[in-house]
Amino acid sequence: MRGRLRGRLRGRARGPVHRRTKARLAADAALLLTAAGFALPLLWLVLASVNADADLRVRLPGSVTAEHFDAVLTDEITFTPMLNSLLLCGGATVVTVVCAALAAYPLSRYRSRFNRPFLLTILFTTCLPITAVMVPVYGLFVQVELIDTMHGTALFLATSQLPFAIWLMKNFMDGVPLVLEEAAWTDGASMTQTLTRVVLPLMGPGVTVVMIYTFIMLWGNFFVPFMLLLSPEQLPASVSVFTLFGNYGSVIYGQLAAFSILYSLPVLVLYVLIARRLGGGFTLGGSVKG
Repeated sequence: MRGRLRGRLRGRARGPVHRRTKARLAADAALLLTAAGFALPLLWLVLASVNADADLRVRLPGSVTAEHFDAVLTDEITFTPMLNSLLLCGGATVVTVVCAALAAYPLSRYRSRFNRPFLLTILFTTCLPITAVMVPVYGLFVQVELIDTMHGTALFLATSQLPFAIWLMKNFMDGVPLVLEEAAWTDGASMTQTLTRVVLPLMGPGVTVVMIYTFIMLWGNFFVPFMLLLSPEQLPASVSVFTLFGNYGSVIYGQLAAFSILYSLPVLVLYVLIARRLGGGFTLGGSVKG
C-alpha cells in the first residue's frame, strides 16, 4: 500500500516538471528557428560575396574570389551613392532630432487637455502608407521647385520620421526630474538653456536611441528618394542598388551581396561607436539628493 502511494506521489511530482521541460524545449526550438531566419540571409551575403558562381543557395564557395567587390567599388555604383546617402540621411536625422526635442519638451513639461489628442494624432500619421501621400507630395515639390533637390528630399524624409521621434523623445524626457530644471531656473537659466544644458545632456542615451532609429529607418528608404530625386548623380545607395538587377529578372547575385555588405557598414559602425553610450543608461539617481 505504501509503495503504491509513493509511486502515485512520484508520478504527480514528475508531471509538472515534465511539462515545464517540454515547454522549455519548445521555447528553445522557436528561438532557434527565429535565429536561423535572421542568420541564414546574413550567411548568404557573406558566402555569395566571395563566391564566383553565386546564386540564391546558401553554400560554401567552390572558388573564393574578390571580383564582386572589385566590380562594385566604383564611383558610379558605391562611392558617390554612399556619400549621397550619408548627406541625405545625416541631414534628415539632425533635423528630426532637433525638431523632436523642441516638440517633446513642452509636451513633457506642460499639462494640457490637448496633449493626448495631439500625441494620438501625430501617432496616427505614422500609420499612413508612404505611397498614399507621395502623389500630392510630388505635385507640391514640383510647384515649390524642390523636386530633384537633396535638401528638399532630406526635409521630407525628416518629416516622415518626426511623429514617432516625438513620441520616443517625450518618453525619455519624462524620466528627467523636474526639480533639476527648477534649480536651473532659480539660477537664472532660460527655457532654451535649461533644455540644452540640463535636460538633453541627462537624456543622452534617449537622444542616441532616437538618432539611431531615425538614421536606420532613413538609410533603408528606397521609395522616397526614388520618386523625388531624378538626377543619377544625386541618387543614394538605397536606389543605386537597383542597377544590380538586370532585365528580364536577371540578378547579379555576387555583386548584389558584396554591395549589400558595403551598404550595411555605415549603420554597423554607427552602432559600434555609440554602443557604450547606449549601455550607460540614465544616471539620475544621485542628481536629486541633498
